[in-house]
Amino acid sequence: MQPFELRSDRLLLAAPTSDDIDRIAEICQDPEILRWTTLPSPYLHEHAKGFVEDLVRTGWESGNDLIWALRDPEDRRVLGMVGLRSQGDGAAEVGFWLAPEARGRHLMSRAVRLVAEYAFADVGPGLTHLRWRASVGNWPSRRVAWACGFRIEGKVRGGIARRGVREDTWVATLVAGEPMRPTSPWLDIPTVHGSGVVLRRFQDTDVDAIVEACNDPVTQHWLGGLPSPYTPDIARAYIRDREEEAAAGRGVHWAAAMPEGGPAVGAFSLMAMPSHDGGAEVGYWVHPSARGRGVATQAVGLMAQHAFAAPSEGGLGLRRLIVAHVTGNDASRKVIERAGFRPYGVERAGDRIRGGGVVDLHWYDLLCDDPRP
Repeated sequence: MQPFELRSDRLLLAAPTSDDIDRIAEICQDPEILRWTTLPSPYLHEHAKGFVEDLVRTGWESGNDLIWALRDPEDRRVLGMVGLRSQGDGAAEVGFWLAPEARGRHLMSRAVRLVAEYAFADVGPGLTHLRWRASVGNWPSRRVAWACGFRIEGKVRGGIARRGVREDTWVATLVAGEPMRPTSPWLDIPTVHGSGVVLRRFQDTDVDAIVEACNDPVTQHWLGGLPSPYTPDIARAYIRDREEEAAAGRGVHWAAAMPEGGPAVGAFSLMAMPSHDGGAEVGYWVHPSARGRGVATQAVGLMAQHAFAAPSEGGLGLRRLIVAHVTGNDASRKVIERAGFRPYGVERAGDRIRGGGVVDLHWYDLLCDDPRP
């Protein structure tokens, strides 16, 4: 097969040539590209030369591994790569990387759609399935797949080997005929500022604070489902899962921090959004160092404000929030009542606290048009 170009409005895909070797070697010094791909590290000029003259050439000749350079349509300068590797029986895997200066412009999602249109076309290979995979944690790549309509199928443990180390991978599929647009919302995690607390996304630097809070006897008592002991590995998985919840459109989870910065002093969540038909469940815990300082009350109020604000104002446009505390947890009850929630029922024997005791859950709700403190 001879290389050919794919074009759309302000987008050009053309096979890399020997003239691009220096540019490819330059781009592949980027730490993010080296972090998430299986490219050699350090990446040398000879690697770029072998890529163009061997891998690209033989891939096109066989028709089984088609690689295009994403180019500036005006000067044909290389901005990235996108490839289509045959897996046989009507399926292929799509892969890509993008130069740092080209990111944030939706170029790669447009390029992947263009490749997918060719892949599914009758005049093309007529594929039925496109697959995508990326190491768990590669959120930019996942965002491209999400934007193009790929559906996340799950996680494969040890799904890829990178420089001798097995890493877990996400896998996703796009089927011929499906719309090439997101199938679910990807929820933002905005930074929300209050006078005494800031809600922000969790960071890797929060691990130690999460471990301290979740090993605290009070936290362990009331949240009976927490692992004990609560280890740094569990905390790191917790942070990854908060991002997963937002990417899957299920909820928004914030770390609470002091206005002057520093590690997390609490976790505040809007959970299970698809299950509540325009609503969400509120959940939270507070680090021992921040208790009694009004952090939880203000943070819950900030969450409610964001939840009820219209999407045009940057909010979620929800209509109802629910929250519960177990019998005896008066500190949590006071936070809920101060935030304006109203009791609406008791779920008898609804939860289990540390030690195996089964207790009632006291439920409250707050509507978008209810008065709030």
